[in-house]
Amino acid sequence: MKILLMILISFTTLFAQDVKEELKALKNSSESLDHRLDVLEKKIDDVIWFQRVGDVAFIDKVFLTGPPLWKEKNPTGQGAGNPVKFWSYIFIPKGIDYSQKYPVIVFPHGGVHANFSTYYTHIIRELIYQKYIVVAAEYRGSTGYGKSFYEKIDYGGLEIEDVNASRQFVLENYDFADKDRVGIIGWSHGGLIALMNVFEHPENYKVCFAGVPVSDLIARMGYKDDSYRALYSADYHIGQTADENVNEYRRRSPAWNAEKLKTPLLIHTNTNDEDVNVLEVEHLIKSLKAAGKKFEYEIFKDMPGGHSFDRLDTKAARQIRIKIYGFLDKYLDPPVKIKRLEDINKAAYLP
Repeated sequence: MKILLMILISFTTLFAQDVKEELKALKNSSESLDHRLDVLEKKIDDVIWFQRVGDVAFIDKVFLTGPPLWKEKNPTGQGAGNPVKFWSYIFIPKGIDYSQKYPVIVFPHGGVHANFSTYYTHIIRELIYQKYIVVAAEYRGSTGYGKSFYEKIDYGGLEIEDVNASRQFVLENYDFADKDRVGIIGWSHGGLIALMNVFEHPENYKVCFAGVPVSDLIARMGYKDDSYRALYSADYHIGQTADENVNEYRRRSPAWNAEKLKTPLLIHTNTNDEDVNVLEVEHLIKSLKAAGKKFEYEIFKDMPGGHSFDRLDTKAARQIRIKIYGFLDKYLDPPVKIKRLEDINKAAYLP
């Protein structure tokens, strides 16, 4: 009986190990499929960009470099320490006078892992209408470029330098880009990147708009669930939770860097935001005030759209964007101004 029991236990253990290995293989296969589908989706969306914006802008996608990885898997391996390569979109208004200088908007996308998709179509058309040159970096960790690039994510870290490198690329390669009229805008994670860029490189930007910006990663880890927190504590990312290394999360949070602000800044947030809880942005606002900084902000009360309230195509959202463009105008002086709904409608629908 003992021998039979031992055989049964051994068989059960081996079976459990086999099942565990098969489940691991299935998970890896599923993740690989997800990344391949992301690549396909990105290629399709690139085609749609030309369909939706090609009538008003020249669109290019350039390949450039940012700093090396902040954390190498194999520090002594081949290629360790090489710059990270990434893509950036460039949108240039058609019909501009190339002997003149035009203002530049640096526009990082949002999402922990996401990309600059045609979700932003109308905003790009509105910027192009004003004769802005727009650069949108697909910074490290963006989706649509495979698993390896996805796992290069450095949220609140060197992604900031990727975005700044995209600004430098435009100034070095287009003589008609005005180095003295560069602004940066972003929503959500893109708002965090915009803020951290002006904190770290105030000499490079004349103005900043941050919409519903992720502002305090420590607070954020407190109200998000385990699956969200795992995106940050993953081995290929920070590799630790906020309670294991609170200073690392603070280093990556705008609210804990507010004393660095030197750039004209406008912040928007919404009390019913279902993604970036208003308490994060309130912490940023209070930190900026405590540091004696001059800036502008508006806390919208339960605006329809929640996290996306001023990025929608509704009349109310467009009216808010007119206010945003008016703030940018003061520092970038674009050749064409959007002042009324009639202007913003022309930008959306007319070539």
